[in-house]
Amino acid sequence: MNETKQIQVLKSLAEVARARKQAGKRNYLATVRVSPGAYLALSSVMTFLAALLLRSGREGWALIIVLVAWGLVPALAVSDRIAFDGEVLVRRGLVPFLRHFVFGKREQLSVADVERVDTNAVRTLRRGGRVRYRYRSQLVGKGTGFVLASGGARYREMVRHLFPLILDNKLDLRTRDLRDYLCDPKLLRQEVKSLQLASPDVLENATSDFKLGGRSETTETDAGVSGIAVERAVHLRRLGNRLRIAGRLKEAGEAFRRALIVLPHDAWLIFDFARLLRSQASAEADANLLARARAALRLSSMRADEDARLLALLGESLLEYNDVTRAERNFQRALELEPATYRARLGLADVALRSGKLAHVINQYRDAAAATTEKSLVAFANREADYYFSLNDDDDYLSSELRRINWLQTLSHMRRLAARITNASILIALLGPYLNSTIGSMGWALASSSLMAWLLGLFGTHLLGRRKRSPIN
Repeated sequence: MNETKQIQVLKSLAEVARARKQAGKRNYLATVRVSPGAYLALSSVMTFLAALLLRSGREGWALIIVLVAWGLVPALAVSDRIAFDGEVLVRRGLVPFLRHFVFGKREQLSVADVERVDTNAVRTLRRGGRVRYRYRSQLVGKGTGFVLASGGARYREMVRHLFPLILDNKLDLRTRDLRDYLCDPKLLRQEVKSLQLASPDVLENATSDFKLGGRSETTETDAGVSGIAVERAVHLRRLGNRLRIAGRLKEAGEAFRRALIVLPHDAWLIFDFARLLRSQASAEADANLLARARAALRLSSMRADEDARLLALLGESLLEYNDVTRAERNFQRALELEPATYRARLGLADVALRSGKLAHVINQYRDAAAATTEKSLVAFANREADYYFSLNDDDDYLSSELRRINWLQTLSHMRRLAARITNASILIALLGPYLNSTIGSMGWALASSSLMAWLLGLFGTHLLGRRKRSPIN
């Protein structure tokens, strides 16, 4: 073999090696950092321990613990990430690697195995007509759970790639909103400008007393104007929902007001407007707005006609208000229109559970499992049915579960109380020596005891958080 041919062969082998390397390497579409709450708690506990060691004269150990608490632990938090490659969610970083090395189990969850996604919204700041929301989405399936916490462009990128791949029946209302309406703030500002909404300063003094059910300003005889107006109303509805998700509630209200002038009888538009009123009522602690939100939901259900999907969503919203009777009515209407409505079956199971009718709960979950062919949904519904069947059939199992729930509630209350006492005690321990050395010592002793109680409550809630194994499994 001559030298030229040898070089060509070596180049070919190098290309093959590179191709194999690229094929074996995952290409992640989106990554987000794991919520740093656990790492922050660990750093705080270690800092408190370092303070105790410093008081006892062990400065060297105290220094080492402080360096670990605020050097190594934050580095671990930064490296701990949740990544998505288009098919599988996986947790990456040093801590997940060590857990996989010790226990032999990798934390990952495929999209097909997701059973449900629940999102909670927490208000962190309110200023004028704007509210800053923090979203926390929990994905559960096959005994594995992932928590995605909002916090910038990476979270939006994860939502954009992940949530559209998950079936509607697995998503709660807030998760659907994030999937459909979460967008980049720059794009949102451009859309607000293009639709010429009033500025927040102007809307701050505007009245929000908008009445539903009025007549449309457009007529069917003017097809050109009506078509343009309807298209604009559709864009305003989408913009209103995007503004609501972004916490710009005053501007969202203006967008919905303009859309409802054109389409006052659109059931979906009224439903979205009701959800905005609910957000405004929570932000402003206004009972009148909450009553208007309930009235809007009732109006939407009256105009839903034969839309089974909307009726099921209305039932879920009414359950949030504890309006069990109307929620049940909407779920029943949805099932009459479409017997295979999975979410309506789950809703009726929730209604039956609130009424203490375990037999009805079991039947609804069985029917929900029969209403879908998705394996993860069937597994979830059957597991819930088996759990409530065990509660209904085995008095000993029911008693043990009731004890577990009571202990879990007690420990949760103890954790909250211990956290408050710990914070107050640390303040006393820091300020007490300026008044009396005895007060400072009492503060440190009380802080140590309450912190120990908090740790015991933390481990206890972790152990009691899962259901006991059903006797029939």
